Amino acid sequence: MRLEAKDSRRAGSEKHPPAEGEMDNMSNPEGVVKSILVQRPGAGQDDKKEELEGKLISFAWWLKKQGLRESTVKQYCKILRQLVKSSVNLDDPEAVKEALARNGRSERWKALIVHAYSAYLKMKGKHWDPPRFDVVRKIPFIPLESEIDALIAGCGPKTAALLQLLKETGMRIGEALRLTWKDVDLERRVIIFNEPEKNSNPRIFKISPRLISMLSMLPRNGVRVFPTSYHSVKNNFKHSRRRLAERLNNPRLLNISFHTFRHWKATMEYHKTKDLLHVKELLGHKNVDNTMVYIQIERALFNETDAEFTVRIAKTPDEIKELLEAGFEYVCEKDGFLFFRRRK
Repeated sequence: MRLEAKDSRRAGSEKHPPAEGEMDNMSNPEGVVKSILVQRPGAGQDDKKEELEGKLISFAWWLKKQGLRESTVKQYCKILRQLVKSSVNLDDPEAVKEALARNGRSERWKALIVHAYSAYLKMKGKHWDPPRFDVVRKIPFIPLESEIDALIAGCGPKTAALLQLLKETGMRIGEALRLTWKDVDLERRVIIFNEPEKNSNPRIFKISPRLISMLSMLPRNGVRVFPTSYHSVKNNFKHSRRRLAERLNNPRLLNISFHTFRHWKATMEYHKTKDLLHVKELLGHKNVDNTMVYIQIERALFNETDAEFTVRIAKTPDEIKELLEAGFEYVCEKDGFLFFRRRK
């Protein structure tokens, strides 16, 4: 069996909003199901197609009543459709297990199928003994800032503004595409984002004059800052990335995805602050365990064994305040003295 939906291993794991012109299809479960069947014709005979559509509409309505996002509803429905297209009987859990055993996709993708099918069985009032898949979190690629800046400079104004936004905020691509003009305070250079993905926490970002200038040059053709679909912006980005990698003779650029900007921002913020809770709040993580990986990355990329530091000692509150304002970081305390350091 070969499932045609996308692997959600890295950047593609985000739930992506549709373009503003596609919102009508996403406003109700019938629209979700019909968009899936229309986008991929050839689902089978008309009667089978109607039967499948009925099952998917019921499933979509049930998911919506559970409070799941439209993007999750659409993804789960696509998974069930692919199972049916692969001649899997949805009412036979053992057939689904067999199909998973034959499937050559990643463990993460198989785990997503299990989640979708488990939800379907729960709707039907049934249970199964689902297979377990060990999803190993891989260490992400962290590019140089010069490589990120080269990508931004080599793209058109809309894509460049989007990439600069990802660089400065660490937003997920789906969150950035859902950003509205009312979320952006151009006067105070602040973005307030209250609709995060993956049940993350809302965030507020201070952005640079450069990004403000880039956003100010964009046309306001709708409610959203970037009124386009994920697939459209992804195709534009991949084309620019490939062209720049060839022109700059730097194949490393091909490893940069939208989600790479989030990993880069988190790594740099931890390197700058050594404050894991700050990075957790920046990313909107609810569990600090998800943020811990950036400690390992930062230590590997910025090995300080050979680094030289300026060391200062403080004892009074005023001395401590002065050192912290000068960029020194606290190291330890001994005999009543506080030791601080700053990289030369």
